[in-house]
This record gives sequence, structure tokens and C-alpha cells, in this order.
Amino acid sequence: MNIERVNSEIMKELMSLITNELKDPRVRDCKMLSIMRVDTTGDLKYAKVYVSIMGNDNPQEVIKGLNASAGFLRNALFNRLKIRAVPTLIFVLDDSIDYGFKIEKILKEINANGNKDE
Repeated sequence: MNIERVNSEIMKELMSLITNELKDPRVRDCKMLSIMRVDTTGDLKYAKVYVSIMGNDNPQEVIKGLNASAGFLRNALFNRLKIRAVPTLIFVLDDSIDYGFKIEKILKEINANGNKDE
């Protein structure tokens, strides 16, 4: 199985596990959580999981909850995936969506101010 396929399978299964089986209130109470991508090392030792969190005042707490649950999630992945080794999971906050919104807002402000000068 190639790395892209491993990343895709991990992403799919993690989303299911987080949504349906994770009990940590820091994660469970999050209104909107999406796994943006998974980057697994070639030796399958580590997988960095990029998570986008919307509608939550403290996304770092959600990330802490996910990292605290990483062992449980890894064991569950081992039972679901047909790969020789399940990587150690490292959850990180992906703020690319927020960054995109900020850029869009700035561009709209520039456009609005540019139209006033004409």
C-alpha cells in the first residue's frame, strides 16, 4: 500500500473514530472539526494529522484532547486498517482556512477602499 493510500485510509478512519467513538469532552463538544490532511512518514512511524477546528473558543484544547486520545485512536486504527504498522499520531492545528478568510477580508477591504478613491 502506498503512502497516499495510507494517508487517505488513516484520514477516513480517524474521522469516523473521532466522530463516533471518542469520549474526551474537549473533542466531543467541538462544534466543527475536520481532518484536512495526514502526512505519514515513509517508514510508517509517525503521522502528522492536520485538523481544522471551527466554532470553538480554544482550538488548542481540542488539539490537546486529540493528542491525549492518540493511543486509543492508534489502537483502533490497528484493528481497522490492514497495514503492517500503524504510525504514532501527532495532531496539529491547521489554520489555513482561517488564514484564507483573513486574506479574503483584507482583499475585500482593499477593493472597498480602492473604489472610494475613484
